[in-house]
Amino acid sequence: MGKKIEYTNGELTIIWQPELCQHAGICVKTLPGVYKPKERPWIQIENATTAELIAQINQCPSGALTYRMNKEVKGGPPACLILIERSIPYRILLFSP
Repeated sequence: MGKKIEYTNGELTIIWQPELCQHAGICVKTLPGVYKPKERPWIQIENATTAELIAQINQCPSGALTYRMNKEVKGGPPACLILIERSIPYRILLFSP
């Protein structure tokens, strides 16, 4: 298993696996305020909302960027996020804390 680097905003943790990265640049083009390859740390997670980060991470073609939610929803039914990607075959992602 390769190297994994994590960045968190408390609610969400981004997991970056540099060995998987194909350098397509989609992350930088989509959220240039977050992904700054010439700076350290290169991912500045505080510069976008959790929803914006999730939407961008789901566009990563190599799977080098993934995420996990850190907090559970309290006081109600469990939250569930379903993402359906239009590709062949369809990819359905279900997240339930």
